[in-house]
Amino acid sequence: MIQYTESLEGIEPEHLTGFFDGWGDPPSAEVHLRLLKASDHVLLALDDEAGRVVGFASAVSDGVLSAYIPLLEVLPTYRGRGIGHELIRRMLVALSHLYMVDLACDEEMCGFYKALGFARAGGTLLRNLDRQSGRQT
Repeated sequence: MIQYTESLEGIEPEHLTGFFDGWGDPPSAEVHLRLLKASDHVLLALDDEAGRVVGFASAVSDGVLSAYIPLLEVLPTYRGRGIGHELIRRMLVALSHLYMVDLACDEEMCGFYKALGFARAGGTLLRNLDRQSGRQT
């Protein structure tokens, strides 16, 4: 059974393996835990039977007007079960007091987010791929 929580209590790096599917240089589980702890808002999807995190969403916010959702991930074997939808739905409830909640996504994900109330907008991005893993140099 999938449970949802905002708490990182008891979460260790070994609970965070298998994420960042398709990334060239993915963050380690240790870096993953660091980024979750540094986020203003975190939601986790936990598989009680497997004893692991199977999905997560994070947000950073000024707490006044805006928030940005940089990451939504669901383990490949758990996709298609509504976990990502539920994580974003809950995140939007947590951020509903704000004027704007933004995110950037790949073209193929636009329909997913549109179904959750997001509208397509233009934007610009900078990606330092040599820093993708989050390792400190």
